[in-house]
Amino acid sequence: MKSEWTRRKMLAALAGAPFVGGVLGRGAAQADESPPADPTKVQGGPTSAFGERSAYESIARLPSYGVISGTPLQSLHGTITPADLHFERHHAGIPAIDPNQHSLMVHGLVERPLKFSMDDLMRFPAVTRTCFLECSGNLQFKAGEETSPQMLCGLTSQSEWTGVALSTILREVGAKPTAKWILAEGSDAAKMTRSIPIEKALDDAILAYAQNGEAVRPAQGYPLRLLLPGWEGNTNVKWLRRVELGDQPFMTREETSKYTEPVAGDQARQFSFTMDARSVITTPTYPTQVSRGWNEIRGLAWSGRGRIARVEVSVDGGQKWEDARLVGPVLAKAHTRFALPWNWAGGGAELASRATDETGYVQPTRRQLIDARGRGSLPYHLNSIVSWLVEADGRVIYKAEPWA
Repeated sequence: MKSEWTRRKMLAALAGAPFVGGVLGRGAAQADESPPADPTKVQGGPTSAFGERSAYESIARLPSYGVISGTPLQSLHGTITPADLHFERHHAGIPAIDPNQHSLMVHGLVERPLKFSMDDLMRFPAVTRTCFLECSGNLQFKAGEETSPQMLCGLTSQSEWTGVALSTILREVGAKPTAKWILAEGSDAAKMTRSIPIEKALDDAILAYAQNGEAVRPAQGYPLRLLLPGWEGNTNVKWLRRVELGDQPFMTREETSKYTEPVAGDQARQFSFTMDARSVITTPTYPTQVSRGWNEIRGLAWSGRGRIARVEVSVDGGQKWEDARLVGPVLAKAHTRFALPWNWAGGGAELASRATDETGYVQPTRRQLIDARGRGSLPYHLNSIVSWLVEADGRVIYKAEPWA
């Protein structure tokens, strides 16, 4: 059999030049070029400047309305989200910022107001932490049965973040004892601003300039973002340009007219920063087809309060629960994988998961959440248990329930 890897293609590969219909820069297999029957008989493709996924792998975010793009939770393995699949949420688009011109101003109730360049920040001791980020509006509460985890709650992702501890910078400027809050401001057209208690700023807050080993991607706040492990995504201000210290909350738009939740008794929750414990089965889910015999139910659990201590799985709609195996590492304020073997003999089933974190907080049912907060508590911090229905033919659909 004559090889399809011709001398012309080989020379082009060695020279690093692209050619139409070839394999350069697109992985080993192409939609318009069938792979060889025996890859051991054909010279493989060359090296490249950037790695790419196989042409056989189809995985992408799910953009919506130009301001949201969800992570394909059902298609990922482990707990680290590839940077190009990390969810997006913007309020005025993604700004183009030259890191050489960017600076961070820290002022207000400080002894020494200072402006830091990116080079200045990178001279300070670096810290690295793996943690999740989640939009506080991460539940499509009007979803229909043909809904995947990505569509349902894909506004959560996990990365390894590197930067300088905000506490280090606050010591550098000399935060005054009267400083009780900070204001974080972004460089986007919305000038996103949020008030953060000084306790959080001095605890585990990071000024992040790197994500998964490389510079933070533009959609994630390049060249600098605020990272607040375990807190709602909106407080993790991207494209950070200013931090002001004050003695009280700054009462910005994002914490008055937005990101507050109506609760029972004509009241509202404000500054509900922490993301409560939550879990979701990622497989089998829509549009999976389950086969008879042994399957492994898999999913993710996380809590902004600390580590996940336990995940239970039910295959009968919550009548009985069984402890799933936590797949390490189990980190604080981080996605944790869970798994449970399941022998499906056919017939209907209803799959659900329930997380408990190290504080003892248990993920509630939808009814428990409504009873605690009232029916109008939308659309933030909805962390209730969700279910997937397995039909007799093995088709899996989301159990759509009204928020009432």
